[in-house]
Order: sequence, then structure tokens, then C-alpha cells
Amino acid sequence: MTSLPLVIRPERPGDVDAIDRLHARAFGPGRFARTAYRLREGTLPLVDLCFTALVGTYLVGSLRIGPAQAGGPLLVLGPLTVDPSFEKRGIGGSLMRASLDAARAGGHGLVVLVGDAPYYRRFGFTPVPPGRLIPPGPVDPSRFLWLELHPGAIGTVSGIVSADRSLATLGGEARG
Repeated sequence: MTSLPLVIRPERPGDVDAIDRLHARAFGPGRFARTAYRLREGTLPLVDLCFTALVGTYLVGSLRIGPAQAGGPLLVLGPLTVDPSFEKRGIGGSLMRASLDAARAGGHGLVVLVGDAPYYRRFGFTPVPPGRLIPPGPVDPSRFLWLELHPGAIGTVSGIVSADRSLATLGGEARG
């Protein structure tokens, strides 16, 4: 396999259209009905935690994180998107490490997502215990995952996960 001249960098306001096209290519039109999207509904990404992957000037990956509440603050990760023609090259992992490192450095305590447990397990995600957090729609419990970024953060949340608009502009300009 040829090595890619990959650049991971913070998302910029000018990336929004390219990211929207990337989401459409990777997930198709049915993506908006999925619980993973509903979990993030009404939440704007936190600019300090969102990253993109580029090969040259071509945007090949994106990861977004936004604020949420469930009796206490938490983050909602997603979508993590890699262009289908660039999959299996470590791009998703590079985006995950950059974003989770930024979240830890920013003092955030907990991240949740809906996703493939075998993939996200390597970053430390585990299934949310039944009844502890409630997503805004039906989800396979084995796909509702969380990661404690700082010790004790898990003990600060419980209940229904909902958007937290009070942090939508944390770190600068908010974008959707």
C-alpha cells in the first residue's frame, strides 16, 4: 500500500460544504433518520474538537464533536467520516486520536457515540450500561458507547441525552 501525504488539521469554516458532500458520499440520503444523527440533532460542533483529513487539497475525512447534556455535560462524537475510496488507511484513527486528545486537553470528561463497538473499542469506548443514558431514539445497546476522558466523569451523568446549545460557540465560531 502506498503511503498517503495525509494532513490532519482543525476543521475550518470553509470546509463545511466539502464535509457535507463527504457525508453524502459516505452515508447516503438515509443518514438523517438514524439515531446516531438524532443524537447530535440540535447540537453545533465545537470548533476546538473537530478535525479534517486532507490528501493534498482533497478533503478525505472529517470528525465532529458537539456538546450534550444528560444530567451533566458530555460530548457527542460524530460523524466520523472517511471518503469510501480512502478507507482502511488509518485516516479514521488519526482523526479520532486528534479529536480525543483535544477533548482531554480541553478538560472535557465524557464522550458518547452510536457506532461499531469493535472499531471504537481500540480507542477505549465501551457500551453504556443499560438505563444509564437514554439516546433520543431506538439504538442497539451494543452500539451506544461511551469513553471517560477524565476519572469520575461517568458518575456525573445519567438520563436522556439532549443537545447542549450553551456550549455551541465554545472556542470560536460555531458551524453546523
